[in-house]
Amino acid sequence: MWTARTLLCHAGLAAALALSQWAAASDAGLARDADPAGDSPLANAESNYADWLDATAAVSTIDSGLMNRVAGRDRPDWEKNRLRLTAILESALAEIDESALNAEDARALNTMRTGLVSNALDSPEAGPGTGPTCADRSNPIPGSGADPTPLQLALYACFEEIGNRISFEGKPMVRTTALQRLQEIDGRDRRKALFLAFVPLWSAVNGDDGADSPYRRMIGLSAGEMQRGRGAGSPGLGSPIEVAAAALGMTTDEIEGWLRDVLTAWRSHSQGPALEPWDYWYAAASASRELAPAIPRAAVLPISERFYRDLGADLERLGVRHDLDIRPGKAPLAYTDHIRIGRRIGNRWRPSIPRVSANYEQGGLFVLNELIHEDGHAVHDAALRTRPAFYSLGDDLFDEAFADVPAWCALEPAWQRKYLGQGTAAAASQRELFSNVMLDVAWGLFELTMLKDPSRDPNAVWTDITSRYLNIAPHPELSWWALRVQLVRWPGYMINYGLGAVLTADIRRRIGEAIGPFDTGNARWYSWTSAHLLRYGATFDTATLLRQFLGRPVSTDALLNQLRRLD
Repeated sequence: MWTARTLLCHAGLAAALALSQWAAASDAGLARDADPAGDSPLANAESNYADWLDATAAVSTIDSGLMNRVAGRDRPDWEKNRLRLTAILESALAEIDESALNAEDARALNTMRTGLVSNALDSPEAGPGTGPTCADRSNPIPGSGADPTPLQLALYACFEEIGNRISFEGKPMVRTTALQRLQEIDGRDRRKALFLAFVPLWSAVNGDDGADSPYRRMIGLSAGEMQRGRGAGSPGLGSPIEVAAAALGMTTDEIEGWLRDVLTAWRSHSQGPALEPWDYWYAAASASRELAPAIPRAAVLPISERFYRDLGADLERLGVRHDLDIRPGKAPLAYTDHIRIGRRIGNRWRPSIPRVSANYEQGGLFVLNELIHEDGHAVHDAALRTRPAFYSLGDDLFDEAFADVPAWCALEPAWQRKYLGQGTAAAASQRELFSNVMLDVAWGLFELTMLKDPSRDPNAVWTDITSRYLNIAPHPELSWWALRVQLVRWPGYMINYGLGAVLTADIRRRIGEAIGPFDTGNARWYSWTSAHLLRYGATFDTATLLRQFLGRPVSTDALLNQLRRLD
């Protein structure tokens, strides 16, 4: 549930006016669809930047194992071209006088300068035979200094080397399968045994929870790097939590208040004896167990494709490629990227080729919901109509929140009856949805707390949050918070899922008001959301985009109202 990392840019009141005008325009009338006209230094640099984005995407695609060649060229050829373009861009972008540019072009220049660094560093694919291994987490990595990236990469490798080989009852399984099995296994002792099968992964990440554990060293280094980024005055270098807060025009303290308000509301629906952590998923997953026979592994992709067709987004026609089988060395998380970007070539728009990567051994509602989320990223990518400098899915908060707009439909009984042939009770489906959502909110609060004070004991922080708000029995001896790979590779990223749930609920409500229900499909959904929300990429900051889209600031009301369906 991760996408190619996105960039945050800022626009003022003039951008808000331009947005309202642009939303009403047709494709033919969009000046920003094209690269800058003329032969200016910025136009030349942006053309090279588009080529660089294509080369970077091609290298990442080949590294993923999906294919050996892209557009007839192998990895060495693409990498040589990428390095050549990097050198050209570093020089060209440094020489452009920002003061001579208009506001939009100045944003484009700064976005390209940032993108040249962040896009290259944040790929989920490490490349063949490169980077630290899991074993490197225990020792200082030569030359890393105060840079947390090598340690993050070492911990990331643990999720592939250990997390994709969870041993249970004599058989290995990938982490996604193990989490889904926790929803399915009837016997408590067997569930506990499977839960504890994660201990080798947790131990690799957090050792004995001492002050010098790999995670605690990494989070300290990461917090220090983010502090230096704040000192440099660059929002792209600060904490992802600060970036998410800024995207909504809020402070981190206000964000923390929202997270706690949502968790408190959930707590009122989670009364009774405390659940053991190995029972948490099972207790909420009656819908998954009831629907499992209708979702075999072979049906997962066709169901998602059928749903998106009914939303007006034919995945096959949009060129979306899926890479869903397991193989050694594959990235240990689900994510969406592209094989090439969408861009204007002459007078025509050349569409992007999105790709979805995941590791699926079996079917089930858990897996299906994740794939619908990833396909949400893919159709978002296909909808972009913006200049190369702004080619991204927007900031991470908006990106992740939008992907859940269609994904939440799978937990509606009407959706289940149409696409699975049977439905569950609304309360059961909603409890399953929000049991998982609230874990994301808890992880967001966990990372906010750890990045604010990295000297805190992560096990103690997680135990306090989950026992207080999720009614889970305390187990401070277990580092069971270390279930999500984002926690170690991109510290702070989980805020985009936790806080993103607030945004998801608000966007769903607004779309329903504008075009009517879409849980069982709505042919207007894709064209309408593309025109009003998706096409802009990073042209406008999220606060401006959402203010125009919603007609007001983002609110927790829609999410809190949906929680009341559990009453």
